Amino acid sequence: MPTGTSPLITVFGGGGFIGRYVCEALLKTGARLRVAERDPRKAFFLQPLGKVGHVGFIKADLARPATIERAVDGAAAVVNLVGIFEGNLDAIHVEGAGRAAAAASAGGATAFVQVSAIGADPDSASDYGRTKGLGEQAVRSAFPNATIIRPSVVFGAEDAFTNRFASMARLPVLPVIAPRTRFQPVFVRDLGQAIAMAALDPARFGGHSYDIAGPQVMTMRELNLRIAAMAGQSPHMIDVPDFVANAMAKLGFLPGAPLSTDQWIMLQRDNVAGDGASGLDAFGIVPTALDAVAPDWLGRFVKGGRFARRATA
Repeated sequence: MPTGTSPLITVFGGGGFIGRYVCEALLKTGARLRVAERDPRKAFFLQPLGKVGHVGFIKADLARPATIERAVDGAAAVVNLVGIFEGNLDAIHVEGAGRAAAAASAGGATAFVQVSAIGADPDSASDYGRTKGLGEQAVRSAFPNATIIRPSVVFGAEDAFTNRFASMARLPVLPVIAPRTRFQPVFVRDLGQAIAMAALDPARFGGHSYDIAGPQVMTMRELNLRIAAMAGQSPHMIDVPDFVANAMAKLGFLPGAPLSTDQWIMLQRDNVAGDGASGLDAFGIVPTALDAVAPDWLGRFVKGGRFARRATA
């Protein structure tokens, strides 16, 4: 996109966990944003991040084609961050993503960024993985030069990942499901920067797919241990046998958190970047390690709060 302009970028799901960091990164470049949400009020917290007139909001739903067309009208780039784990996944991940890409193409957008997931595969046994894989195909069909971003598990101050594990670590005994499954968690700010760069520079990133992951590969057990330590907790960890975890998934419950059958299926596969896949290095971003930032927000789980250790030092 030409230097010195203020491109208008539509961000579907900009008010979500990842969205706030994508929008922050885009606004820092001087871009103008149109944040598309089913309930725009949930994204109003973004307004102070931009200059006056640089952040707008519009009501849009990927399941309603007319709202998609209005949301992308006049946009130079479109980012689709929308993802769900329950409900009609095909309607949102496949049909909705395809409609958004088609509307962006028809409207003259030069960039479309589809945020998918590591493990996305049309042949996946998981509904989430299957629909994300089919969604990539739908986007590519409608907008061949789209950029596909596939993140691993994402961590950050507002996440439902490290915070949930830290909360569960308060239990005297912590069950660990899929203890040997490997993950490569990525810091949300690194991911947000990569997505913003892809939206602003389709000549460089368009038409490519990227596995966005962090610098460390850890098993589920190692992740639980590390997060518990940063939260000042030391529960007794027990590896849950697969047949027990499978039963829990059918009941829809793991102590301290929900667990669906589809999530259990996803946990059967490692969630790490593919061999030879392009990642944050392609964007010139040095990935942030979990240990470098997570203590900043996990300190609240420490007995006495995040300043307790400092006060007793």
